[in-house]
Amino acid sequence: MNKIVLIPSSDTETLATEVTCLKVLLASILKTMGQAHAGKVVLNLERVIAEMGDEKQAKIFENTVQQIKALYRQ
Repeated sequence: MNKIVLIPSSDTETLATEVTCLKVLLASILKTMGQAHAGKVVLNLERVIAEMGDEKQAKIFENTVQQIKALYRQ
């Protein structure tokens, strides 16, 4: 079996596209889980964000979760 090598790109545009892909993937997974379980996942993420010490990182996480929630609702 071949090993898949996961080497991050140094190109910012490629990284941004990969992150967008992961957001869409996560939203699709949440849709598959069903509303009750997906809601628990989102609540847990929001709880983790609220407990973060780094305010800048927390804001980025919060923005990302909002984007995933918007994709989930589509």
